[in-house]
Amino acid sequence: MLSLPAILISVDLSVMILALPHISMALGADSTEQLWIMDIYGFMLSGFLITMGTLGDRLGRRKLLMIGAAAFGSASVMAACANTSGMLIAARALLGIAGATVSPSSLALISNMFRDHKQRSLAIGIWFMCSMGGMALGPIVGGTMLEHFSWGSIFLLGVPVMALLLLTASHLLPDYRDPAPGRLDMTSVMLSMCTILPVIYGLKEIAKQGLETLPLIAIAAGVAFGTLFVRRQQRLDSPLMDLRLFANPTFSTALGGMFGITLTGASMLFIAQHLQFVEGLSPLRAAMCMLPGVVASMTGMLLSPLIARRIRPSLLIGAGLAFSATGCMILSQVGAGSGLSTLIVGYIFFNVGVAPFASLSSDLIVGSAPPAKAGSAASLLQTSGEFAFALGIAVLGSIGTYVYRTQIAGFIPRDITMLTHGATLESLAGAVTAAKALPEPIASTILHGAQVAFTNGMHAVVAVSGGLMITIAVLTVIKFRHLPPIGQKKPGEM
Repeated sequence: MLSLPAILISVDLSVMILALPHISMALGADSTEQLWIMDIYGFMLSGFLITMGTLGDRLGRRKLLMIGAAAFGSASVMAACANTSGMLIAARALLGIAGATVSPSSLALISNMFRDHKQRSLAIGIWFMCSMGGMALGPIVGGTMLEHFSWGSIFLLGVPVMALLLLTASHLLPDYRDPAPGRLDMTSVMLSMCTILPVIYGLKEIAKQGLETLPLIAIAAGVAFGTLFVRRQQRLDSPLMDLRLFANPTFSTALGGMFGITLTGASMLFIAQHLQFVEGLSPLRAAMCMLPGVVASMTGMLLSPLIARRIRPSLLIGAGLAFSATGCMILSQVGAGSGLSTLIVGYIFFNVGVAPFASLSSDLIVGSAPPAKAGSAASLLQTSGEFAFALGIAVLGSIGTYVYRTQIAGFIPRDITMLTHGATLESLAGAVTAAKALPEPIASTILHGAQVAFTNGMHAVVAVSGGLMITIAVLTVIKFRHLPPIGQKKPGEM
């Protein structure tokens, strides 16, 4: 039952990919409103994760989970019934806050319900599998719903699930709270939000617009507030974020490794664009082509805790990341006209290889924290994931964009307008749009050049991702070499 909300929270993150054009037409949303409709959910989710994870430790995780479920269901109805852009933006913001309440509470409850290491690792693997699966299902579910119903239907999916959770949680789920929680420091809450939101905003804007003044100022402001936040946590007897968790080498290594792995998630965006703008697939068909990789990842996350009962986690994680790096090598062989098979196979390798780390590290992060701090540990895992994904898009996206712009310049004729030149240089999508308005053979020249340049940019991104995979593999094998197979005791333990 705790896995169903995980699916919904992830679906709501990605479902807007296909729904936004329909919503924009129905509500008359301008470009700024479209950006807020798309991004406000992720902003609120990431901004409130730390606060809500710690609040669950203090208030009670089942109680906070039920409050979040009620809020998520109500906000879903509000979003489905929105008749203005402002109303939808407000509903999406409430959905993000409610999602931040539900997500760490459910993961922390799993750690309390399953104290046996074997059971806990499998339960967390199932939860993480559902969470990752929801991200992939979002575009597919959205596309299917939009073909048969109005755009508001995509938000109503969560209502029956949250209603079921509310009806059964008090009977099926135990409650847990920190026996000595201390006072919730509101100054720390504000500092955490002033840290997270500007940095996430700045990274997203850099990914969209490049290095500009306002995003850099936002990131600098976030770093400054973050410094104040850390210093305050060091002084408080009952901090919002317990920095002592980082003193545990297993916790810090697993969290740092997951941060690095999530950075490579930006590769997914390049693959999706390649399928649509190079292979010419519709968004829904592109999502279906990526589905085998997602299914392989979900299967790996489910099986990894079982396999790790027989071999050391360090060996399984290291072998998996080597497998993922092999997937990056396969993806680097994809050409502008090479077809789908190489890309699909490479994406399967890439996804299934990271599954052991994603599944086992989640258990290591939450399981290595004291029971009273499980909510805080879960929120740190998810917050770092939000940071990592945004940073990956900004950094890896910039690498891919640099390669694209450097190589496309040689394909752009001199006798086209400045507007067409700028659109072609900006992105592959811009080049595809510009080519439609140009006569032959200029259009074919620009389109072919843009596809080749973008594919080479994707090669650069997967090459960096592969190198990162190998680096994390080496570090985690070294740092986790003392961990026995799941369920077995360490030497010297009774």
